[in-house]
Amino acid sequence: MKRYENLDGVSTKKTFSDFRRWQKERKNKKKDLSYQVPHADPPQYPLLHTNRFRTLISWVGHSTFVIQLNGITIVTDPVWATRMGTAKRLTEPGISLNNMPKVDVVLISHGHYDHLHFPSIRKLKGTPRIFVPVGLGRLFRRKGYKQVTEFEWWEEQSFGDVTFTFVPAQHWTRRTLWDMNTSHWGGWVMRSKEKPTIYFAGDSGYFRGFRDIGERFSIDYALLPIGAYEPEWFMGPQHVTPEEAVQAFVDCQADYFIPMHYGAFRLADDTPKEALDRLLAEWKRRGLDESRLKCLKLGEVLDCDIRS
Repeated sequence: MKRYENLDGVSTKKTFSDFRRWQKERKNKKKDLSYQVPHADPPQYPLLHTNRFRTLISWVGHSTFVIQLNGITIVTDPVWATRMGTAKRLTEPGISLNNMPKVDVVLISHGHYDHLHFPSIRKLKGTPRIFVPVGLGRLFRRKGYKQVTEFEWWEEQSFGDVTFTFVPAQHWTRRTLWDMNTSHWGGWVMRSKEKPTIYFAGDSGYFRGFRDIGERFSIDYALLPIGAYEPEWFMGPQHVTPEEAVQAFVDCQADYFIPMHYGAFRLADDTPKEALDRLLAEWKRRGLDESRLKCLKLGEVLDCDIRS
């Protein structure tokens, strides 16, 4: 069975002794988990049920977004799970499954459980097309999904008036003891004529691919991860730090940065508050325009056709 790799052969492999060292260090860390990402109040999801023409982005939590582009409703990495392993979700999803609009397209970045949750996909309204990395199609078909399309890096396909391109990331994947890297991982670029171009990075360490993506596309909104980076010696190849996320934003030459991959699950030792504080400090240190950073509340709906 084929095993997939990162650009330049970068490895994210860890040994059992690495894992034991991390767990030993973790016992000595006392973290304040009281901060919770705020929810939009009042709820804004009704806008997603009436919109037909505007470009809207709403953050459900972690790496799950509802994106409406040229009349198409897209969901990235649908995860409404209340737990991830033994850890309870830190905040309620920004939009409940009951309040979701019908979905046309589901985008999967890779097969990790915090990005691919089949019970959530089953509860989505509509009969969406599902776009997945190469190697994941067989898993979906075994579970009875027929409208599934696999993508290699840089492959693209149109749905309605929206073009979807699967782009590289630096990561890895596994769902069982035996399927390490038997499917690929990446991000998605969404384009539609005379509409903003949206880049959803999925899950990634810092790598030269961010520059490659920025050179190929004119990106308006970059949805980039900022969490699950500590300890950096362990997480570094697979998860960007907040400072590296800002560099990735600069590399891909986007107009606006929407942070994600924080606040829902405790996957590493950093906290949501630490991730945000480091992001804001780096933004200020670099002298970047505050209006270009869009830290969404959960369930907030951002109208991307209105430029600030």
